[in-house]
Amino acid sequence: MTSIDVRDLTKHFGSRRAVDGLTFQLRPGRVTGFLGPNGAGKSTTMRLVLGLDRPTSGTATIGGRLYAELRDPLRRVGSLLDAGAAHGARRARDHLRAIAVSNRIPAGRVETVLGETGLTEVADRRVRTYSLGMRQRLGIAAALLGDPEVVLLDEPANGLDPEGIVWIRTLLRRLADDGRTVLVSSHLMNETSVFADHLLILGRGRLLADTPVREFIDTRVRPEIRIRTTDDTALADLLALHGHDASRAEDGTWNVRHAELEGIGRLLFEARIPVKELAAREATLEQAYLDLTAAEAEFTTHPQEV
Repeated sequence: MTSIDVRDLTKHFGSRRAVDGLTFQLRPGRVTGFLGPNGAGKSTTMRLVLGLDRPTSGTATIGGRLYAELRDPLRRVGSLLDAGAAHGARRARDHLRAIAVSNRIPAGRVETVLGETGLTEVADRRVRTYSLGMRQRLGIAAALLGDPEVVLLDEPANGLDPEGIVWIRTLLRRLADDGRTVLVSSHLMNETSVFADHLLILGRGRLLADTPVREFIDTRVRPEIRIRTTDDTALADLLALHGHDASRAEDGTWNVRHAELEGIGRLLFEARIPVKELAAREATLEQAYLDLTAAEAEFTTHPQEV
């Protein structure tokens, strides 16, 4: 299968550096989540990989070749960058047929991808009558039309209903399990943590992280233990005795940082401290991401004074 290799990739728009010396490799057989604040350079990077923009310096190759050098590129690379790319007056089936004919893709693939994306029953409706979620499905159908080894999707879950979210999650997993190289840009942290094996995170055009999902979360955020008891004094003394970093919230809940649930539970049991609640607050991708990118967002909001 085919990998994507990006080496020292840089792109300037006037005086602004949208992409700043990126180097990474996308490997077959895994879903890579592509994250970063608005303006971080994700879409520009994808456009550079697809040859839609020219880099100021550096290279982005697919299987060792520039996109422009690929023979029958839609059979090698499928992409969705803009769900509104299909002409509104055209029927969905005709839209896919036109792409197939112009790229020497077997006509039978049209019905296959319509079925895969759940659009068979509405394939003869004009695209302008489609909802945003349906247009997303059509864009994904077009990306899969050539049965490509590499798939790049920019915010594919945008506009999808809950059933569609589950569908895209399953689809991405299947594509990777087939040995394809899959890159997915998304702002949905919870979903990314479910479907992605690996992460690329950008900030102001620079690569901030290139890491497995679980490793990234565990490295940046430690889980907390939540405790509620009827004997706060005894609990405070016990936690202090064992050197735990703990604090009591206004609602009476104790939060113990950098601790394991099993170990805290054993201490409470041995000390015979009454427990009303004992639970782990697991570290999330969203927490880890916000911790990493706090200083990298181009647009931020601040609490208003009242």
